[in-house]
Amino acid sequence: MSQYEHECSAENAKKFWDWIKERGGVAIWISVNLSNPGASWSTPVWQPDGNPTPKPNWQVTNEPEKIVTDPTKIKVFVSKEVQRFHVNVHARAQGMSLKVTEGGTRRIRKALAKHGEGSYYDFDYTTQEAVIFIDDQETSLDEYAKTQGWS
Repeated sequence: MSQYEHECSAENAKKFWDWIKERGGVAIWISVNLSNPGASWSTPVWQPDGNPTPKPNWQVTNEPEKIVTDPTKIKVFVSKEVQRFHVNVHARAQGMSLKVTEGGTRRIRKALAKHGEGSYYDFDYTTQEAVIFIDDQETSLDEYAKTQGWS
């Protein structure tokens, strides 16, 4: 069994830290929507006005699945960019959004396979590039906060 009760990316770590220190902890809401199994949402336990934070959307129950108040119980994933390349896009049928071409999708899948399980990508819209990441480090939120000078 893992020592952690929840996890987050380094991008969300400061928000989670603040929620634990100032807003009663991190509330974890689990999807009950059969079309979205395994999804979860995180919110602060309390709103700034001191009222409980309402459920984030219709897909969750009225109460959070759990509340984490200990920063040593949250795992932080620190990602590292390992590859970046241009991919072509085209307008969708209605012209309201862009979609990566089939060739671009093949290149992304090939790059993800090259970097192994757990690699993922994001799309940089300003440069029209696929950006491949891997999790470079895992640490507790408590330890991560120390490296960032928050504690």
